[in-house]
Amino acid sequence: MKKLRYALIGCGRISPNHIKAAIDNDLDIVGLCDTDRKNAECLAEKFNLTTVGIYTDYEKMLQSNEIDIAAIATESGNHAAIALDCIGKEVNILIEKPIALSLMDTDNIMKAAIKNNVTVSCCHQNRFNLSVQKLHSAVTQNRFGRISHIAAHIRWNRGKSYYEQAKWRGTWAQDGGCFMNQCIHNIDLLRWLMNSEVDEVFAYTENFAHPYIEAEDTGLAVVKFKNGSLGLIEGTVNVYPKNLEETLYVFGERGTAKLGGTSVNRIEEWAFEDGLDTLESVKDEFSENPPNVYGFGHAPLYADFIDALENNREPSITALEGKRSIELILAIYKSSKEGKPVKLPLDDCSTVDFVRELKQNY
Repeated sequence: MKKLRYALIGCGRISPNHIKAAIDNDLDIVGLCDTDRKNAECLAEKFNLTTVGIYTDYEKMLQSNEIDIAAIATESGNHAAIALDCIGKEVNILIEKPIALSLMDTDNIMKAAIKNNVTVSCCHQNRFNLSVQKLHSAVTQNRFGRISHIAAHIRWNRGKSYYEQAKWRGTWAQDGGCFMNQCIHNIDLLRWLMNSEVDEVFAYTENFAHPYIEAEDTGLAVVKFKNGSLGLIEGTVNVYPKNLEETLYVFGERGTAKLGGTSVNRIEEWAFEDGLDTLESVKDEFSENPPNVYGFGHAPLYADFIDALENNREPSITALEGKRSIELILAIYKSSKEGKPVKLPLDDCSTVDFVRELKQNY
């Protein structure tokens, strides 16, 4: 079978995970693109990609190659425009989180994908963690009984040097704050595991320690799901002196579980009335120890996407799943701005809707 031809747009912090996943899945890497050519060249050197084309203009790369799959890993605010250009060239795309920064952009991506018969997936790779897969299996098998609530905690550290590395970070036009950037994976898991649409959300967000960025560095949100269950989200990048933890709890009438570690990659609590397994029996088998917060999920995410293309099915994580995550985050921002609960679904909403509000606070 002919190898699928692959290109990466954006060669920054997350790009090695994408290239490693492409190599692990035997893709034919034909192009690397970054507006800073040195970034692409360093990435090619790191993985010994001596024959790969290097570009600073992704449109030229699309024109110069027959590309089956493009991964988009640029600054968040450019995801939608690049995605639409790729779709227009009938290139299947994997988009780093968040899929876009507005609901309208996400809807446009989904409509264009249908029109051009293109497959789109969003990189919520933590769904493929062994620990998360085990937890999801327990939820779908109804081992918890009725779930009262799920709690997601993201207690990380991001200092001034992190934001100085890329000026788009922490801006409303290109990023958002800790909820949109650092917390989105756990927020995705919270919605996915609950398997219920969100009814409403109430939230507070603040910027306590990062006056040089526009958006929030801390936030708390309470989510009410349409099935009556609740969700709790705590996110911050103010933990001293380094990342502390990322945890996800599920509490049900017949079970309790906790995932922890750098990227919810370890099972730390596991107790069920049915007695089918124990914490000791699942802890080692379904826990991992990745070197950083990105985890090991990109390779299986790529494998799923490739299988979807080859078998003419939807990928496990569709564009709609990507939209659901940003919709909840935008509702959190809207609630914080308005000081009241916000009902979902939202009409069109974007991170840029909150520029004036927070800038007035500085």
